[in-house]
Amino acid sequence: MKFRLFAEDPGSKARAGEIITDHGTIPTPIFMPVGTAGSVKSVHQRELVNDIDAKIILGNTYHLNLRPGTSILQQAGGLHKFMGWERPILTDSGGYQVYSLAANRKIKEEGVHFRSHIDGSKHFLSPETSMEIQRVIGADIIMAFDECTPYPCEHRTAKKSMEMTHRWLTRCCEYVDNMSPLYGHSQALFPIVQGSVYKDLRVQSAEVIASANREGNAIGGLSVGEPAEDMYEMTDLVCSILPKDKPRYLMGVGTPVNLLECIALGIDMFDCVMPTRNARNGMLFTSEGFINIRNEKWKDDFSPIDAQGNCFADTQYSKAYLRHLIISKEILGAQIATLHNLSFYLWLVREARVRILDGTFASWKNVMVKKLAQRI
Repeated sequence: MKFRLFAEDPGSKARAGEIITDHGTIPTPIFMPVGTAGSVKSVHQRELVNDIDAKIILGNTYHLNLRPGTSILQQAGGLHKFMGWERPILTDSGGYQVYSLAANRKIKEEGVHFRSHIDGSKHFLSPETSMEIQRVIGADIIMAFDECTPYPCEHRTAKKSMEMTHRWLTRCCEYVDNMSPLYGHSQALFPIVQGSVYKDLRVQSAEVIASANREGNAIGGLSVGEPAEDMYEMTDLVCSILPKDKPRYLMGVGTPVNLLECIALGIDMFDCVMPTRNARNGMLFTSEGFINIRNEKWKDDFSPIDAQGNCFADTQYSKAYLRHLIISKEILGAQIATLHNLSFYLWLVREARVRILDGTFASWKNVMVKKLAQRI
């Protein structure tokens, strides 16, 4: 994997570049639709390519290991072939999912023992097993196994967790450096900065992660309930330490406003379930703000979903029609809404990139965040 930086915005810390993988080039900043179990919910792979031009999607080690399992994935030739996707894939290590299983897991130095949320069966994830599962999945970018602390948590808890994450990173690096990819393409390992909302821990973690000298770096443990101001402060601090010549990935973030604010701080990559999950519940993002399509006010509104026409669904479907589908619980409603939201997110990062390249990002961002934060 290679990363090339093309421009930095003169009015902020925003960057425009590209990540080159064996499965294609990814322009940055970029948003990655979440395809947890080998599928972006409600969206066909050809729509991801032809309608919204997703450059990279995300899969998850925890879920793919449980279903369909590594045996099936290896027989298929990896996740790319299994799901018919020829573009890049990033896999989360499973650490966040283990974090979310608080009642059904035990974290120890060797790894995490947990019970499946599907059938209660016992499983074990360690730095080594996470790397091996991701090797079998065959993602272009794989994540180091980490522990994500809840918010709020005490400083000593965050410190202990961070230090174990750093020890686990050493084991991940050793395993990856001694493994060979299964399917003929390279796999890049990204370590993850932790430390909750404590400045001293974030500085320490960022320094350790930078010293690992991997192909890219990630920031985890944010967007877990802390105020947005804390997320921005930690992101800004960490970006000031992580090397400029490698991509920076802020995990699990976020709203359209979050994306723009964090792009302005120097983040290159994002993922979040928000555009897909909210779409299925009738919450749509547009260039003028967000709307709840279930509200009565849209019942006889035959205007496009986004008046600016920035998204896939705008050219074909009205607010009234989409509301009818969502209220009627028609599957097509979830499909259209999901395509709309993903289209909007990808339009937003593409437009941000254009603005960075022409030097107008900061002023454009300041106008857009006010619009995007309002409910229509």
